Amino acid sequence: MADPPHKGRFDGTWWIWAMAGALFVMYTAVSLRLHQRMLTSSYDLGIFEQVVRSYAEGHLPVSEVKGQDFPVLGDHFSPILALVAPFYWVWRGAETLLVVQAALLAVGVVPLALWARRTLGGPAGAVIGACYGLSWGIASAVGYDFHEVAFAVPLLAFSLAALGNDRLTAAACWALPLLFVKEDLGLTVLVIGLVIARRGDRGLGMFTATAGLCGTVLALFVVLPAFNPSGSFAYWSLVEDGSGAPGVDGGGAGGLLDLLHRGTIGLITPQAKVSTLLLVLAPTVFLAMRSPLLWVGLPTLVWRFASSNGLHWGTDFHYSLVLMPIVFAAFIDALVRRGTSERSLRRYLAGSAAITLVVLPNFALFQLVQPDTWRTDPRVAVAHRLMDRIPDGATVQVSNELAPQLINRTSVSLYGSQGSRPNPQWIMVDTWVPDNARGWPGEPLSAEAEEWQLAEDRRAGYDLVAEQDGFVVLHRREARSHHRS
Repeated sequence: MADPPHKGRFDGTWWIWAMAGALFVMYTAVSLRLHQRMLTSSYDLGIFEQVVRSYAEGHLPVSEVKGQDFPVLGDHFSPILALVAPFYWVWRGAETLLVVQAALLAVGVVPLALWARRTLGGPAGAVIGACYGLSWGIASAVGYDFHEVAFAVPLLAFSLAALGNDRLTAAACWALPLLFVKEDLGLTVLVIGLVIARRGDRGLGMFTATAGLCGTVLALFVVLPAFNPSGSFAYWSLVEDGSGAPGVDGGGAGGLLDLLHRGTIGLITPQAKVSTLLLVLAPTVFLAMRSPLLWVGLPTLVWRFASSNGLHWGTDFHYSLVLMPIVFAAFIDALVRRGTSERSLRRYLAGSAAITLVVLPNFALFQLVQPDTWRTDPRVAVAHRLMDRIPDGATVQVSNELAPQLINRTSVSLYGSQGSRPNPQWIMVDTWVPDNARGWPGEPLSAEAEEWQLAEDRRAGYDLVAEQDGFVVLHRREARSHHRS
């Protein structure tokens, strides 16, 4: 369908920018309310704020949440986060990261809606833009802290929109910065390069594909090991069978069989993986499968489903974020390629809108219409009043949800984590953390272990400063030197 008419309220492009603005407000509202209610966490908002604070202060990024003086360039290769530093100079706080993320996600709607409007008509552009902006993959990311892959969303949207319109040089230029977002996205660049080559510019496509492959190889085998204290990429264990080397079991056949299983039947089992894949494609009424642009999402799907971490398989957190611009770009491309009739187009758009609306209440954006979102637990005010006793620049160990509230002005590490800086000047613990929030890196101690450790700290030279509504604040007596286990 070429050059459809644009009439009435869909004439021009102002409404696309208005849509992006409305989405920005929605994303920002959800993110900031979660933070104001102390529902953000050290993993990952706290870590990323420490990274951005490092860049803002003029040195390579470290995260005390990850470990004492831990070099984050040894964890993930995401130097693009340095671009957030100027905004952090303006407002020093976790809120800056959340607002930047909201802006990045909202901008992604612009190239996709413009492409759909130009090729399918204004109403189609409006529906596709809205379904993309309200999609569950974006909502999941908005509802869970900040992540570096937010930068990938507009880059992918602009790159794939250019690719779908055969602007191949622009597609490559938008794709190449993905190398600085995260180490695995080099493989996404590789696939974009192959699609460019298939579209007709073999030289540019092979250059882009080679750059993507080389970028990932250099990140995984050179840069990350050089910065990581262990001397290797920290996440090889996700494709290990427990032996300590990727896909190897002491040189025996067990590891090879495990690797073969993960690369075949393991990509679609257990059922959570199939459910996620179906939900990724559902908002496009599965029409995205007819576009070669969908191949761009393959590297992300493969590493997620081959991972031994079950959290990567499902629909929670931010793991599906980069897939959303890919599947919606493939949706538009498929609609354009098949020469969809007006009647058929309306059916596809109605199906996409219906699925988006049915799924919406299960994810974070629906919080905007829930009364609890706009209520604040009185404990939050108590926590801030107690945190105000901790002076700027102090070293402090805290519970998971307290970390993002203090990182902008203190040196924060996690209470109970083995890698945390020892002998902090202050300790602040929320002893009312639910049991289901414990047992992961963000809350490393059980309730019983935490109670015992607090008693040990008091015997080792910490004075009780305050205890209210489950919050305990301790201060180290400076006159005494000691070492905590």
